[in-house]
Amino acid sequence: MSYQWSMFINLGIISAGLLLATWIRTKVNFFQRFLIPNSLLAGFILLPLYNFVFPHIGLSIVNLGEMAYHLLSLSFVALSLKALPRQKPGKGRIFGTTLSVLFQFGVQGFIGLILTFVFIQTIRPDLFHSFGYLLPLGFAQGPGQAYSIGESWKAFGVEGAGSIGLTFAALGFILCSFGGIFIINMAIKKGWISKEQVKFLKNKDLKPGIIPKGSNLKPGSYQTSEPEAIDTLTLNTALVLLGYFGAFLVLKGLDFLLSLIGPAGEQLAETFWGLSFIFAALMGLLLRQILKSTDNQHIVDNLTMNRLTGIFVDIMVASAIAAISIVVIKDFWLPIISISVIGAVVIAFTTLWYSSRIFTDHRFLRTLLVYGVSTGTLSTGLALLRVVDPEFETPVATDYTYAAGITFALAIPYVLTMNLPLHTFVTGDYKWFWLAVLVNVAYLLFTGFFFFRFAGERAFKHKSKIWYPEEVESKS
Repeated sequence: MSYQWSMFINLGIISAGLLLATWIRTKVNFFQRFLIPNSLLAGFILLPLYNFVFPHIGLSIVNLGEMAYHLLSLSFVALSLKALPRQKPGKGRIFGTTLSVLFQFGVQGFIGLILTFVFIQTIRPDLFHSFGYLLPLGFAQGPGQAYSIGESWKAFGVEGAGSIGLTFAALGFILCSFGGIFIINMAIKKGWISKEQVKFLKNKDLKPGIIPKGSNLKPGSYQTSEPEAIDTLTLNTALVLLGYFGAFLVLKGLDFLLSLIGPAGEQLAETFWGLSFIFAALMGLLLRQILKSTDNQHIVDNLTMNRLTGIFVDIMVASAIAAISIVVIKDFWLPIISISVIGAVVIAFTTLWYSSRIFTDHRFLRTLLVYGVSTGTLSTGLALLRVVDPEFETPVATDYTYAAGITFALAIPYVLTMNLPLHTFVTGDYKWFWLAVLVNVAYLLFTGFFFFRFAGERAFKHKSKIWYPEEVESKS
C-alpha cells in the first residue's frame, strides 16, 4: 500500500535544520550576540538545499510555501483564542503602541510604492505595481503574510511575488537582529537607558538559547484537563484546528457565493484565500467568545497557546526562508536591495523619533518592541525586549498584547486595499496605484493626528533630534 510521506519528510528536514541551528547557536558567539533566531538560521541552512539539491529527489519549495501559509493561519487562531490578561490599561500606552505600529505600515507602504513607481518609470518598466507593498508585508507583517498575499497575486498574472515577499521577510529578520542590537548599544552610549538594564546581555549562560543544566525551570504550560480524559495539549490543539477548519468552511462558502458573480468575484475569492489568516483570527475570536459565553474559557491555557504559537512560528519561519526561490530573486535583486536598504534607514529613524515622543513611560523598551515587530515578528520583537527586560517585569509586553488586537482590527482595511496597484498592472490605469498611495497617506494622517494628541508639546520640541531628550525614566 502506498502512503504519502512528503509532508513528514519536509517536517523532518526542517526539524533537523532547527536542531542543527540550535547546536550552532550554542557554539558560535556571533549568533548569540546578535540574537539570531534559530528558525532564521535553520531557514538559511536549508535554503540552498531546497533550491539546488532536494528538487532532484522530488522535494519542492512549493510544499514549504504551503506549509508556511497554513502555519501562519494556525498561529493566528492560537493567538486569538488566548484570554487577554487582566490589567488596568495605562493612559495612552495601549493605543500608543497601536499607533506606533500602524505608523510603520503607512511609512513602509508609502516608501515601497513610491520607489516602485521610480523603478517602473526608469529601469524596470516591467515591474508589477504592487511590488512596494512587499516591504510592509515582509518587514511589518512577517513571512507568512508576505507569502500568502504574494501568492494570491497570481490571480492578477503576477508570478513569484510570494518568494519575493519571503526575501523581504528574511531581510527584515536580519535587520531586526543586527539593527536591534545596534540601537541598544546606541541607547547605552547616548544615555537613553541605564546600564543596569542591559546587564542581561552579559549573562553568557542564557545567550546560547539553551537553559543551563541545574537551572530553576519555569512552567511552560498548565493543565486544564485531566490527562486520563484528554491531555491539555490535545484539548487546546483541537480548539486551534477547529478554528482553522471553521475558517476553511467560511472561505469555501465565500468562494461559492463570489463565483456566482463571475470572473471579478472569482478574483476576489482568490484574494480572500490569500488572506486566510484574517478569517482564522476571526474564527479564533468567535470560538473564544463562545467559550466565554458558556463559561468554559478556563479550558484554554494561555501558556499552552503560547507553546503552540511558538511551534507554528518556528517551523513557519524556517520553512518560509527555505522556500525562497533563488531563481526568482535573481531577476529582482536590484529593487529588493534598494527598497530594503532605504526602508531600513527610514524605519530606524522614524521608529525612534515617533515612539520616543508618543510614549511617556518605559520609552526605550516600548520603542524597541515596536522596532522589532516592525521589522520581524512578535517573537523577534520580544527577543529584543528580553535583552533589557529579561523577565518582562515591565508592562510593555502585556500592553502589546492588548494593542495587537486593536492593531489587527485597524489594519484590515490596509490589507484589503493591497490589491489596488494590481489593477494598474492589469489595466495600465494609474488611478488605482495612486489610490493605494493615498491609503498609506491616510494611515500616516490618522497616526499623525493622534500622535499630536498624545505627544502634546513633545511633538514640537527638539524636532531635529532622533530621540526626544528627557531624563531616563526611573521605571524604564
